Amino acid sequence: MNAAASSRPLKQLFGQTSFVRFWLARLSGVTANQMLMVALAWHMYDITSSAWDLGLVGLFQFIPALLMTLPAGHLADRLHRGRIFAACMLVQAGIALALLLATQGAMVTREMILSLSVLLGVARAFQMPAQQALTPLLVPPDMLQRAIAVSSSGMQAAIICGPALGGVLYVSGASLVYAVCTALALLSVALTLAVHYRHQSSTLAANWHTLLAGVAFVWQRKLLLGATSLDLFAVLLGGASALLPMYARDILHTGPVGLGLLRAAPALGALAMSLALMRWPLRRRVGHKLLASVALFGLATVVFGLSAHFGLSLLALVITGAADAVSVVTRMTLVQLETPDAMRGRVSAVNSIFIGASNQLGEFESGASAALFGPVVSVVAGGIGTVLIAATWLRLFPTLARRDHMV
Repeated sequence: MNAAASSRPLKQLFGQTSFVRFWLARLSGVTANQMLMVALAWHMYDITSSAWDLGLVGLFQFIPALLMTLPAGHLADRLHRGRIFAACMLVQAGIALALLLATQGAMVTREMILSLSVLLGVARAFQMPAQQALTPLLVPPDMLQRAIAVSSSGMQAAIICGPALGGVLYVSGASLVYAVCTALALLSVALTLAVHYRHQSSTLAANWHTLLAGVAFVWQRKLLLGATSLDLFAVLLGGASALLPMYARDILHTGPVGLGLLRAAPALGALAMSLALMRWPLRRRVGHKLLASVALFGLATVVFGLSAHFGLSLLALVITGAADAVSVVTRMTLVQLETPDAMRGRVSAVNSIFIGASNQLGEFESGASAALFGPVVSVVAGGIGTVLIAATWLRLFPTLARRDHMV
């Protein structure tokens, strides 16, 4: 295929106005969120110097997300998904503004950070199902894999710029970071409200049957169960993001700018891989490539855990990001293609629980194990566990492993 032919689908994709607006809204919102997370982590570590408290920030986000995500998925199948996303961004703008005012008044405490982490978890519980279920409504089905790759590349760009910018701005004070976060979140709200799609109102009653329908749908389809649970266990064991402030200050001997670069490094690899997947989507042996990417993620995590050199640590994190991008795009495309629109909100909610568990609960696990055994043992053991998970899923979910074509 020549360059002109391969670029034509991308031009068609970017001709979808509502998709582009929502892509920009997510770009702005994720940048704000990533800056906020860098500032919160460094702020907490400045206050307490405790790995345990770094883990608690993740746990306090995970618990409300776990409790609220299934109702959020039901709501995403009933109400306008764009407005739900805009409301979540508005809440995050309020959190950043509260931190700005408290920082200026020298009133930020460990308890305040943990309390706002709970509110942030609630907002993200409603945000994730809405944003995942909205994208398939903005593009034709044959563009979905590229749309998810484009969305992923934008999010990874935000994850690169957000932490790096947050680290640089934090040198001038946390107040500046929180002010920029507030502005970006409000911009995301405005862009999302300009997104238009044909919303079909649902009359689903809110009961246990409808709330748990997404769980039943995923459980009965082993391909979906394998794909979503793979992320849960792999990132739960292999994620080291909660320990980056400890690695930055105590092992790699760098400051807020170095922390921002470490947090941005996985996104740099993910961005490069997402751009490649935009141009050359996976067409064959997608199941084996998915499992291989998870194993590579685990191996790179082991290298990061053992490294005491800043450059090598950055390279290892870049590789984890590239491997994770293959996993994310493949999993998200399979989930959306295998799910009817009437169920997408609730199935996306189940996927969000798994993602939230792998991220927030994984941060708590990393912090707790680092407090007991030290950061190096925590990260290396988690990376080895991720490789074992990929090998186990190869046998546990043969339908997923044998999946050849995406569609």
